[in-house]
Amino acid sequence: MSEMTGIGPSVPPSGTGCVKCEATAHWKATGHPVIQSFEPGEDWFWNFATEEVLEGVAELAPPTGHPLDQPVPGPAGRVPRDWRFRVH
Repeated sequence: MSEMTGIGPSVPPSGTGCVKCEATAHWKATGHPVIQSFEPGEDWFWNFATEEVLEGVAELAPPTGHPLDQPVPGPAGRVPRDWRFRVH
């Protein structure tokens, strides 16, 4: 696997999910452009800076996916009602 600056494989996720608008805000606030899918069984990454999908960049600390009983696209009560219009 290739390594990228800014990915801390030993750092656990900061929460149980992330909607696209929160991920974009985190990138803009911190300069951390790379996110990983939090869907169970997926291991792709997205680089906001280059707008590229990256496959299997690094094995991250668990959990690597949201709880199976959690609604999609994010934790209940944290996803805007108009989320479908916010995703490009």
